[in-house]
Amino acid sequence: MERTKLKNILIISLLFITAVLVGFIPPDEKKAEFKLRRIVIDAGHGGKDPGTSGRISREKDVTLAIALKVGGYISELLPDVEVIYTRETDVFIELKERANIANRNRADLFVSIHCNAISSTRAYGTETFVMGNKNFNGNFEIVKRENAVILLEDDYQQNYEGFDPKSPESYMMFNLMQKAYFANSLSLAEKIETDLSTRVNRHSRGVKQAPFYVLWTTSMPSVLIETGFLSNPAEEKYLNSKSGQTYVASGIFRAIKAYKEELEAI
Repeated sequence: MERTKLKNILIISLLFITAVLVGFIPPDEKKAEFKLRRIVIDAGHGGKDPGTSGRISREKDVTLAIALKVGGYISELLPDVEVIYTRETDVFIELKERANIANRNRADLFVSIHCNAISSTRAYGTETFVMGNKNFNGNFEIVKRENAVILLEDDYQQNYEGFDPKSPESYMMFNLMQKAYFANSLSLAEKIETDLSTRVNRHSRGVKQAPFYVLWTTSMPSVLIETGFLSNPAEEKYLNSKSGQTYVASGIFRAIKAYKEELEAI
């Protein structure tokens, strides 16, 4: 009797895990399985969290400007796709809530927009991240910086169950997540970097893997874009110009459009 009960529990557990990873699709919805219907655009930082800063600007302002342009292009040129923003004004949104917005709305894609910065003024270029731990040590400083917004939240120790964005050990569990969405996330990331390089003429630092919290906890293909370095005076000026923001946003949009076309052609 106990053996049969244990077997049933195991079967139920396996079915639950499968449903979580691949999703349950009713027969009458199978035709729409590969439709890109809903995209969440996430402008990094905001409110009391300025993000990184340059000589003349703050990351939260640049990311919001670019995010709104990307969403505007999607709404205008891809009318069958719903755009949801994590923020449309200068407000503070908890890191966990950014992923929750995407999950609650059952988004098909999550795109988080950021700006980079290091102590040197020479570094420049774009880079797009997908969830992963490849070259973790090399990317740890940027991961630590972007996840450190957690420390600004009330009761963060309770909300994030002891997760410490400054501790390498806290990232060990990240390996098990986002596996189901890795290929699609990588496809979009490659399209973004290719378009920004070939069409927008920005220097591409490539597609990289890193355990950003928002990429780990979103239940759909997700990317995080570092649009350039505010620590580089020339790049900061470009990212703060209307033309620079327009070009970067159009490159991200074209990559999303190409990803949508590729996905729906399957």
